[in-house]
Amino acid sequence: MWDFSTDPEFQKKLDWMKQFVRDEVEPMDLVFNRPGHNFDVTDKRALAAVRPLQAEVRRQGLWACHLTPDLGGQGYGQVQLALMNEILGATKWGPRVFGCQAPDSGNAEILAKFGTPEQKARYLAPLLDGEIVSCFSMTEPQGGSDLRVFETRAVRDGDEWVIDGYKWFSSQARWASFIIVMAVTDPAAPAAERFSMFLVPAETPGVTIVRNTGLMGEHEDEGAHAYIHYDKVRVPADAMLGQEGGAFHVAQVRLGGGRIHHAMRTLGAATKAYEMMKERAVSRFTQGGPLAGKQSTLAAIADSYVELLQFRLLVLHAAWTIDQGDREAGKIGIGSVKIMSPRILKDIVGRAIQLHGSLGVSNELPLGGYWVKAASQGLVDGPTEVHQIGLAKRILKDAKPAAGLFPSEHIPTREAAAREKLARYIAMREEEFA
Repeated sequence: MWDFSTDPEFQKKLDWMKQFVRDEVEPMDLVFNRPGHNFDVTDKRALAAVRPLQAEVRRQGLWACHLTPDLGGQGYGQVQLALMNEILGATKWGPRVFGCQAPDSGNAEILAKFGTPEQKARYLAPLLDGEIVSCFSMTEPQGGSDLRVFETRAVRDGDEWVIDGYKWFSSQARWASFIIVMAVTDPAAPAAERFSMFLVPAETPGVTIVRNTGLMGEHEDEGAHAYIHYDKVRVPADAMLGQEGGAFHVAQVRLGGGRIHHAMRTLGAATKAYEMMKERAVSRFTQGGPLAGKQSTLAAIADSYVELLQFRLLVLHAAWTIDQGDREAGKIGIGSVKIMSPRILKDIVGRAIQLHGSLGVSNELPLGGYWVKAASQGLVDGPTEVHQIGLAKRILKDAKPAAGLFPSEHIPTREAAAREKLARYIAMREEEFA
């Protein structure tokens, strides 16, 4: 929508991406369109169609750009990734075609940092090549965002760990070659040291998918978000990723980047809905004139423009602070965009649906999918409320209480101080002005 790139060569890449996504990726969305279809490695037709696209992305030097060059990526900064993800955000297959789909992107970073050489050879290499997909299994049905009530346990038994418990909404598990599981290893420890992370091959005995839950509107048999029972699942001691009790440290390798990348892709979906609104406004005639002539339509488009620009700048600013290496400012930025993502998408998509009438709520436009995405954005990688609390606490760390009984901007108090400061001028006699 707006050109924020100062690098002419990178801008050429973005221009190529826009055309490539429109011409080659969006047809994949329309044909291979089952829930989670972009993760289904068993569909040979879809794989045959996507591999030439991935090869072209590699030729263009745009494959897995979030990864460092030693892992086959470009090592792009967050601002560049934001501009790229904005283009991919309105598509389902886009991230898979460009090698940056969640949860695989974050899981690859975990494996690269904490995996053994054998694990990297078995799982990281094919994951980076796009040959397999993975799953991150953390949430529990009774736990929500409160990790302190998580119950899935891992108990040491000789040279093995035995994992028992249930995990909820473990996305893409039905197609995953491996699952990264978070489990309690020391229930008596403080919450931040209670958990450890394990790499579990999907075929390990005891890993049972109870059901694959779908999103709103999806058929019950086609869901991509697994409810998993880990029933005495045995893994070797070296299946632990990171240190015992260090799951929070391991998780932060993926969650921070994942949160801002979600916001980047949300921006793409919101932009698509906004462009659809503009087209509808000048295409549809009703009540004796075009929709573009109605005040409510004009207000909806104006509000959407302003909100979209504000959100885009917020995302880019958050990305920029991360690129500057300012950890505290980066966390504030990530929290900010995480809070705003569902609001912006819900508001803009809601207006777009209204302008499209019954067509807007039908399955013949992508707006319904964006509407569900808006709801899910308020929950993925932590609910909005948790991020509001965390952000507010960070902001308030530098706040100072008022020195006196009243607020520091209390007018009578400030006026009295000002009168004392300026007393000699207030008391000046007429002859002193000469």
